[in-house]
Amino acid sequence: MSDAAVAKTNDKSARDYYFDSYAHYGIHEEMLKDEVRTKSYRDAIMLNSHLFKDKVVLDVGCGTGILCMFASRAGAKRVIGVDMSDIIDHAKIVVRDNGFTEDQILLLKGKMEEVELPVQHVDIIISEWMGYCLLYESMLNTVLVARDKYLAPGGLIFPDKATMHIAGIEDAQYKQEKIGFWDNVYGFNMRHFQGVVLREPLVDTVEGSALVTNDCIFRSIDIATVQISDLAFHVPFEITALRNDYIHAMIVWFDIDFSAGTKPVSFSTGPAAYYTHWKQTVFYLHDHLAVNQGETITGDFTLGPNKDNARDLDLTLHFKFEGKDMQLEKTHQYRMA
Repeated sequence: MSDAAVAKTNDKSARDYYFDSYAHYGIHEEMLKDEVRTKSYRDAIMLNSHLFKDKVVLDVGCGTGILCMFASRAGAKRVIGVDMSDIIDHAKIVVRDNGFTEDQILLLKGKMEEVELPVQHVDIIISEWMGYCLLYESMLNTVLVARDKYLAPGGLIFPDKATMHIAGIEDAQYKQEKIGFWDNVYGFNMRHFQGVVLREPLVDTVEGSALVTNDCIFRSIDIATVQISDLAFHVPFEITALRNDYIHAMIVWFDIDFSAGTKPVSFSTGPAAYYTHWKQTVFYLHDHLAVNQGETITGDFTLGPNKDNARDLDLTLHFKFEGKDMQLEKTHQYRMA
């Protein structure tokens, strides 16, 4: 959802392109058509309507207002939606067209960090903050600001848990198409670009059959207690080969839980789950690994905001493999921009 070339044109665009991009209807159409995403939020709210009844609810990054309308329909006394994007101007019309008054749903245009709500506290915060590789675009930071400033003691957050997974995949054909392409471009050696391309994680749909290893949960986040400083981390992982095969890339995905309700709801963005617009994030390796069933790969994964644009991610993947057929230890650096 990011266009690095535009975002880096000048300092202003680097700060504001994120908000401008969410004014485009195509992004919202894609998110609304993502039934796993939208129905999970709907079910988490509507199946726990007793928790929303007569409560004040804050929607951080309300977009089209769909979550605000779910919350109001669930019985919330008042819902306040905040969004910096111009899409909120249209959301106000949509909310009105669906019969909600401003006393029921109030939409405020501005940055959550700067806007002043007409209430001192809210009972529930809802937000669809997840980005590629979970933390791309850093919107969770904004949710945490809202939590610390407005959420009443004992208040609830929907969703409230996230877990990040890593696994190894076989992907020789696509890696050849993506990386090997640069070996000979219309008769010219353009291998220089291979290093550039390898530093950019790919967001794509991975078939479950491509998984060569089990997955490892390397990061769990409790939205009720996590601090912004915790969102930059360096953590270990260990994965085990499920069959004899080659590993060409590591993939990362995340699961989301709405566990605060009486009837919990969850969904996964993993390769074995139904499609979501988040897909999976693929980190191609410079060299493939030849693994045998039962052999393990150990390593660590580092993630944090880029120093020039905090909505971009800098990632480092270090791994060590000592198998029967080969041994390899490498460190790869990536950037999501």
